[in-house]
Amino acid sequence: MKISVCIGSSCHLKGAREVVNKLQELIKFHKLEDSLTLSGKFCMGNCRSGVSVDIDGVIYSMNPDNVEVIFNEMVLKRINS
Repeated sequence: MKISVCIGSSCHLKGAREVVNKLQELIKFHKLEDSLTLSGKFCMGNCRSGVSVDIDGVIYSMNPDNVEVIFNEMVLKRINS
């Protein structure tokens, strides 16, 4: 599974660094380092909606407060199914 976080200027201002940090913590906590690739990506064209995060081709709008909820729903459930 591949997760890309927008690190463009708009997403950076909306908390991209915090989103990346939380994703890194969640990946490590769940011991998914071998199952996931986390990378940065410049503008995904979804600048108005928060930090854009591409999870296997689907873009989600994240912020530091909803990272864990989206991670649990869109990553953990898919990996554990």
